[in-house]
Formats: sequence, C-alpha cells, structure tokens
Amino acid sequence: MLMVEGTLILSCLIPALHFADGTTSPILASGLFTFNVGLLLLVRFRRATRPSDRRASYLLVVTMWLVLPLFGTLPFLSTGTLHTFSDALFESTSGITSTGATVFSAVEWLPSSILLWRSMTQWFGGFGIVLLVLALVPSMGINKYSLYTAEASGADNTGKQTTTMTSTVQQTLGIYLLLTAAFVFALWKSGMHVWDAVNITFTNISSGGFSIYNNSLERLTHAQQYIVALAMLFSGINFALLYNLFTFRWDRLHNKMEQISFYLIVYLVAALFVIFALRFNMGFDWGNSLRCGIVQTISVLTTTGSLAADTQQWWVPITYLFVVLSLCGGMAGSTSGGLKAMRVLILIRNVRKILRDKLHPHAVNPVRLNHKPVAADITTNVMVIFLVYVIVIFIGIMLLMLSGINATESIGAVIACITGYGPGLGLSGGFGCYAGFTIAAKLICSFLMVMGRLECLTVIILFIPAFWRR
Repeated sequence: MLMVEGTLILSCLIPALHFADGTTSPILASGLFTFNVGLLLLVRFRRATRPSDRRASYLLVVTMWLVLPLFGTLPFLSTGTLHTFSDALFESTSGITSTGATVFSAVEWLPSSILLWRSMTQWFGGFGIVLLVLALVPSMGINKYSLYTAEASGADNTGKQTTTMTSTVQQTLGIYLLLTAAFVFALWKSGMHVWDAVNITFTNISSGGFSIYNNSLERLTHAQQYIVALAMLFSGINFALLYNLFTFRWDRLHNKMEQISFYLIVYLVAALFVIFALRFNMGFDWGNSLRCGIVQTISVLTTTGSLAADTQQWWVPITYLFVVLSLCGGMAGSTSGGLKAMRVLILIRNVRKILRDKLHPHAVNPVRLNHKPVAADITTNVMVIFLVYVIVIFIGIMLLMLSGINATESIGAVIACITGYGPGLGLSGGFGCYAGFTIAAKLICSFLMVMGRLECLTVIILFIPAFWRR
C-alpha cells in the first residue's frame, strides 16, 4: 500500500509539470521515498510467515490507517505548503479518512500538485484502503473476510454477492471507478474544466468534501451543484446494491430495500425541512431554497462536507439538524461515515420492540429488517457500537476542552471528525477551518478521524490486554 501511495504521489507530477507550479522536485522526492520504503518492506518480508490469527487482521488494519497518513504528510511538508507536522498530519489524515476537515483557510493559492494530492487522498481512502488491499492482493495469506470486517466492525456484510471476498471487492471497486468516470464526464460536459471536474469528483464521490475553491461548491453553476449532489447521493448507497442495480439483478435487491428506503426517507424529510426553513425563516427565494436544501442536506447525510453556502450563517436549528444527520450517515457498504442508516434503523426498531415488550410481555416481538428477524447478536452489536460512539464523543469533547478549545467548537469538531463530515461549529464550521486549533487538539482530532473511519471498535480492541496475550 505504501507503493500504491507513492505511485499516487508521483501522479501529482502531471499537474506540477503542466502548470509549472515549482513543486516538481519535492513531489518527486516524496513519491520515490514512499514507494521505495514500501518496496524495501516487500523485498525484506516477502518470505515472512503470514499469521492466520484473527488479531493480525485488526492490527494490520489499524497500522495501515496510521502509517499511510504519516507518509501522506510528505507532499505538504516538502513543498512548504504546511510548516508543522501537526498541521500536515491533520490534513493528511483528514484526506485519507475522507473526513474533509482542513487547516487551510484558503486553498486557491495552493500549488496544483497539492490540490490534486488532497483530492487523491480522499478518493484513495474513500473506497477503503483495506478493500483496495483485497482487490489488488488476492494472494494475501491473512483471512480476507476477517480483514474486511476488521475495517468495518458490525458492517452490513450481506453485501457479499459472489463466492469469494476478492470477487466482491473487485466488483465494488469497478462500480467506484465507473461512478468516478461518469461524474467527471458529466461535470466536463456541463462546462467545467476537466481539471476542476476531476478534483471535485474525487472528493465528492468518496464522501470527502475537500475543495479546490475557497467557497467549496458555491462557485459552481446551479446545474453543476445538482450533478455533484447526485454524485454524493450515489456515494451514500451500498455499492453492492448499486452493482446489482447496474447489472439488472433485481432479485438481489430485496434484502436492501428497507435500508435504502430509510436512507431516502430521512433525506427527503430533512431536505424539506431545510427548504422550508430557508424559504420562510431566512427569506431565500424558492430557487435558492430548493438548491441549497437539496445539495446541502445530501452533503451532510452522506458526511461529505461540501458546502453550497456558508451554513454557519443559517438558522441555528438547521445547523443542529445537520449534526444529527451526520451522526446517522449513509448506508453500510458505502463511502459515507456516521453510524450508518442500517444501524440507526435497527436502533429505532429495537426501541419499539422494548416498548412493545413492556405492553405485551408474553408476546414475541423480534426486531425485523426486510421482513426477517434480526439475530440477537447483531442487535447487541449495534447497541454496543452506538454506546461506544457516545462514550468516545464525550471523551473527545472533554479532551478538546482541556486542550483549550471552547465547548461549542469542541462538540462540533469531535462529531465532525468521528463521523467524517468535516466542517464543525464556530470558526471550524462553514467556510472556516481548523487552523486556530492547538497542536494537541489537532492530534486528538486526527486520532478521532481514524477511530471514526474504523468505527471505534477496531481501534479500541487493541487496548484490551487479552489482545496481546498468546
């Protein structure tokens, strides 16, 4: 994966040479160094015994998500666009975890190579580094399914449609590449320069949210904003479902219908609330209310973080609705963050079950999904993940406040980082950035991004003493 990352860094030489931005040498050095470290590791350990213990999967997943952002700092530091390691690590981690939080107050002055690298990190990380490993290295000795579930603890694993995990991941990667190419083409045909189309597609199809403009999507035409909104909508849908949809395998869609229905209903209800709030509370005309409501709501629900306007200036209830939506997130098996719609739906139905049990203690009221009872261990797993999310959020808020960040900004930053949404509250919200955060706060936020990307449990399990015992 370091060799892949090094290759991606070297691909940033194309805009560096084309636009002559003066970053050719540092980008070349960063790419070659990263590639060669990976090559040396491959040569040195290619004959090493591959552990079959499931714990190796967890350790490998966490290690990759910590090491790759570390090497991702090299383009920022070598080109001088960022001068401190904490800033570079924050930006790199935000990109590779497709979070979208940034320390840059203005991005339009950045060299073209760095703009592409920021977009590339999100596109690279949005698919899931572990899934990319499974697609590119089918001969890995470690249990592939353990590696897959280690990255997405408690994920919707019903997305497997073929007999091998490798085939499933390759199909999913194919859909990801197809959507990327389709939306680059659509934006280019809408009148956008191909350079802008590539960068904007990379960051929105991955639910990332980085932009090459200081005002995110606000500069785009209305038609282009709707195209980007459609890209974000697709990014929040389970990729296995999209594969079955695009290959006309209608018989395999039934086990996802309740999840996608819930995802779309939440989006429509929230979008309608935002549209009417903008129209009648803030005085927007109907055209702008519709556009901002449609684009911004899907950006929040899929935890993309792209902005059609400065949402910090909007009505306060809208802002806090966005916080709740980002906690929900898109569907499991998509590029979006958050708890995922499937888990939220199971949580809601479990609450309903408990209330029914109190009214009718002798009745059998199982939690159902797609008209089938949900196994008790899955319901328990969802409850545990939700509880862990709440605990991590509270601890993160406390740590940020201890590091000198006020309460409002701490709440916004922790939720934005752990869900992968990006923009927080206060100075870090809207078109703002995290440049004013202390070094400690940036490092805490960087760790929260990794925890959120790995859904907390995969990281926490490494701190259990029993994990390290023979």
